[in-house]
Amino acid sequence: MEQPASYKRWPALAAAVIMQTCLGGIYAWSVFVPPLSAAFGYTAGQTQLVFGLAIACFTITMVLAGRLLLRWGPRRTALLGSLLFACGHLLAAMSQGHYLLLLGGIGLLGGASLGFGYVAALAIGIQWFPRHKGLVTGVAVAGFGAGAIVLSTFTSFCLHRGWPVLDIIRAIGWSYGVLTALSALLLFTPPPAIDHRPHSATSASLLGDRVFRALVGGMFCGTFAGLLVIGNLKPIGLNGGLTATTAAMAISFFALGNAVGRISWGWISDRVGYVAIPFSLVFLCGTLGLLLGARFIALTFWTVAFLMGFGFGSCFVLYAAQTASRYGVSEVAKIYPLVFLAYGAAGLAGPPLGGHLFDLTRNYTWSILAGMVMLLLGAVWTWRVRHAARTD
Repeated sequence: MEQPASYKRWPALAAAVIMQTCLGGIYAWSVFVPPLSAAFGYTAGQTQLVFGLAIACFTITMVLAGRLLLRWGPRRTALLGSLLFACGHLLAAMSQGHYLLLLGGIGLLGGASLGFGYVAALAIGIQWFPRHKGLVTGVAVAGFGAGAIVLSTFTSFCLHRGWPVLDIIRAIGWSYGVLTALSALLLFTPPPAIDHRPHSATSASLLGDRVFRALVGGMFCGTFAGLLVIGNLKPIGLNGGLTATTAAMAISFFALGNAVGRISWGWISDRVGYVAIPFSLVFLCGTLGLLLGARFIALTFWTVAFLMGFGFGSCFVLYAAQTASRYGVSEVAKIYPLVFLAYGAAGLAGPPLGGHLFDLTRNYTWSILAGMVMLLLGAVWTWRVRHAARTD
C-alpha cells in the first residue's frame, strides 16, 4: 500500500534531477578553457587548477553539507548551495581577467555550492526509494552527467555568436541560481516509515573497515583518471587535429555517455552488487587507451568520449549505492561524503597533472597513461575485498 505522503517522491525526484543537471555544468569546463586562455593568457595548468579546486571544494563541502542535511533538511541545505552558486559565478564574471577572482568564484564558491546541492538531491532519491538504491541513485545523478551537454551546447552557441566568455558566466550565474533555488523548494523529506535502515556503522569504525578503504581507493582511482581527461577533453581533441567545434562536441558526447552510464550502472549494481566496481574501473581503463592515437576523426573521437563518459558515470552511482547497502540508507548523508572526499583529492591531482604534463611535453600521451595506471591499481584493490564487501 502506498505511503500517505509518497506522492511527494516524484516531484522530489524530478527536482533532484533538475538540480543535478544545473550543478553538472562543471563538467563542461573544458569548453571555457580556450576562450579564457585566448582572452587572458591563462596556461593549461591555471585553467585546470580552477576545475580541480572546484572539485576539491565540492567534496570537502559535502562532508559539512551531509551533517547540515540531518539538521536543516534538504530544502534549506540546497538553497544555500543555490546562493553560493550564483554568487560564485557573478564574482567570476566581474573578475575582468584577474585570475584569483576567477579561481575564487568558480573554484571556491562554485565548488562549495556543488557540495550542498549534490548531497541534498542524492540523499532524497535514496530515502524515497530505498528498495531501488542503485537505479534511483543513477537516475538522480544522471542529471549531473547530462548537465555538461546543456551547458556546453549553450556556451558554444554563445561563443559562436561572439559573446564574451565572462558575460556567458554571468548569464549562467543568474539563470542557474534561480532554477536551482526553485528546485530546492521541492526536495520534500520522506516520512520515517520509508527510510529503511538495514544496518549502520559509527564513523570511528570506518578506518578499520577494509571495504570502506576500498571504496575510497576505488573512488579516487576512477575519478582521478576521469577528471584528468574531462578537464582536458577539448584540448585533447584540438591537439589531435580536430576543429574547435568538433572537439567541443565531444564534451556533449561524454556527458551523454555519463548520463546513460549512471542509470545503467545503477541498474547493474542492483543486480550484481559490489563486483560492478572493479569491472567499471577496468572498463574505463580500456576506453582511455583508445585515446592514445595521435590523430582523430570526428566520429571516432565522439565515440570514445561517449564510452569514457559511460565508464566515468559509474563512479557516482556504484559507491553511493554500496555505501547505502553496507551502512544503511540513513547513513548515506554522513558516510558517503567521506568516500566522496577521494573525488576531491582526485580533482586536485588529476586535471592539474594533465595540464602540467601537456605544458611539459606538448601532448597528452603521458597524461592518459597515468590515468590508465591509476585505474588498474584501483581495479586490483577493489577486487581483492569483494568477498568482505558482501552485505549481511
